[in-house]
Amino acid sequence: MAIEVKNIVKKFGAFAALDGVDLKVANGELLALLGPSGSGKTTLLRIIAGLDWPDSGEVSFDGENALAHGASERHVGFVFQHYALFRHMTVFENVAFGLRVQPRAVRKDEAAIRARVKELLDLVQLDWLSSRYPSQLSGGQRQRIALARALAIEPRILLLDEPFGALDAKVRKELRQWLRSLHHEINVTSIFVTHDQEEALEVANRVVVMDKGRIEQIGTPGEVYDHPATAFVHSFIGESIVLPVEVQNGCVRLGGKPLNIGADGIVSGASKLFVRRHDMAIGPAGSGAFEGAVRHVRSFGPIQRAEVALSAGEGTTVIEIDAPRDRELQPGEIVGLQPRRYRIFAA
Repeated sequence: MAIEVKNIVKKFGAFAALDGVDLKVANGELLALLGPSGSGKTTLLRIIAGLDWPDSGEVSFDGENALAHGASERHVGFVFQHYALFRHMTVFENVAFGLRVQPRAVRKDEAAIRARVKELLDLVQLDWLSSRYPSQLSGGQRQRIALARALAIEPRILLLDEPFGALDAKVRKELRQWLRSLHHEINVTSIFVTHDQEEALEVANRVVVMDKGRIEQIGTPGEVYDHPATAFVHSFIGESIVLPVEVQNGCVRLGGKPLNIGADGIVSGASKLFVRRHDMAIGPAGSGAFEGAVRHVRSFGPIQRAEVALSAGEGTTVIEIDAPRDRELQPGEIVGLQPRRYRIFAA
């Protein structure tokens, strides 16, 4: 099922939750809506589901006007952050619920319902919990049951709102891998909302980065990480060093001091220099675009993270860099720094 959203506008009073959003989702795609709180991602998901309505714009499923139908007619499965399981029902009955309340004309008989529920519990690898109640399950198990319930009605589209947000880090990581494998099996067009960049980059085929009701960039995980289109995308995805610079006729300056780097297409004006922490190469004093004194070093895993106080004009700017542990840095050491990759955006 392909989804197309055209020029969607949604306001709450004077606040524009969505401001002219256009988006196409391919059949069978697993798409992430990524952004901070208030960026509009959940509002967009709810409009696609039929739980909210836009002030203007179009939503279509395979070319058919979805706005002409209510939520119950769109054949959409929705998974909420906090599971929304019925506490008084067993796992089996929670999954069967959507099938039992279907109109009589399309409702399966009891044998078919039981077979479908067993198939789904096998799919989410929790058939052995069918007689338990939600209170007897872990958070990860509840979320898998919520997903099985959403799939019971054989939805054309699966929508997930912060599906792992209430879980601890280890369980989230396990469920991300599980969801990607499950999506490969079921091949249902799926959209999930998250503010967790690692989750979006690890799970999705494509990522939609949103801020203040607008789409900043759409691309594969590699594209949005390695080739951010805007300053917001660069700062939101990954960990970046951000330095205020001035560009004068193609010359980049920090605190009045010229830097040995290109202007990245900026001719003149106040700008911001973005560098990933692992993209700052370390050399001896006097080498590179920057020079600074190491203040503090922490080592963990294959990297060392160092605070470096840059010498820039009259002030001092402190940055954090990540470096391999093959060259042990020492507090007080003067080092040269050269960005391997960077972007400059007008301020």
